[in-house]
Amino acid sequence: MRVRNYSPRTIERYTALVAQFAAHFGRSPDILGAEEIRTYQVHLVGRGISWSYFNQTVCALRFFYGTTLGRTERVAMIPFAKRPRRLPCVLSPEEVAVLIEAAKAGRERTMIETAYACGLRLEELLRLHVTDIDSSRMVVIVRQGKGRKDRLVPLSPRLLENLRSYWRAQRPRTWLFPNRTQTGPLHAGTIQRGFRHLVTRAGLTKPATMHTLRHSFATHLLEAGVDVLTLQKLLGHTQISTTALYLHLRSDHMRQLPSLLDHLGARTPLREGRA
Repeated sequence: MRVRNYSPRTIERYTALVAQFAAHFGRSPDILGAEEIRTYQVHLVGRGISWSYFNQTVCALRFFYGTTLGRTERVAMIPFAKRPRRLPCVLSPEEVAVLIEAAKAGRERTMIETAYACGLRLEELLRLHVTDIDSSRMVVIVRQGKGRKDRLVPLSPRLLENLRSYWRAQRPRTWLFPNRTQTGPLHAGTIQRGFRHLVTRAGLTKPATMHTLRHSFATHLLEAGVDVLTLQKLLGHTQISTTALYLHLRSDHMRQLPSLLDHLGARTPLREGRA
């Protein structure tokens, strides 16, 4: 996987999933066959695991049998699950403002502002280095995002000023948002838990997560007139079909649609005694 330039996180994930498959049967995975694969997939479905977890397992097993062992005939026997088509949660600009206002001044608020203003995935946010904030070109360098691709996103003057205030107060050395010992970034689980508390403090009722800020960033840019190709580059999507999903979330287009009920003629009230 290193030769194929897979990310360390993907290598770790695939290895763990294949190990779980082997542990389920108590045998080495290279001696397990199609019947065991089908049995394990049924087992996963019975556990009620998520679509993402199921298909990550499929990817790991396909790579193990098709690439590592060279048994390409096994790959066709490891089907993917059909992905449910659900629209992501999106906050309105007003709700984002409420969320930022409710965040604790300092690191928490700066992280929320950076994630939203730059449309970052959580892992991308946590991997930011101090030197990735390029004030001379007014861009943020997102290094080794999904698919191990670097990209640039705009740095707004307001965010730059807030980042400078945060840096003067916290003095991070390497990582922009370091752990207590400054030996690495904060843990993603810690940030997700803190975000759930923040959503509650802000009084929001939507099932928002840190990734909701990225969805909101994309939707708000489209509503502001940014074209889909530009948005694709900002989000770091390989396929434009992934970016096109946000076209379905534009509330400005929804508001422009005619209201069929309002265009109906006024109904004559029913007389008493008539049902």
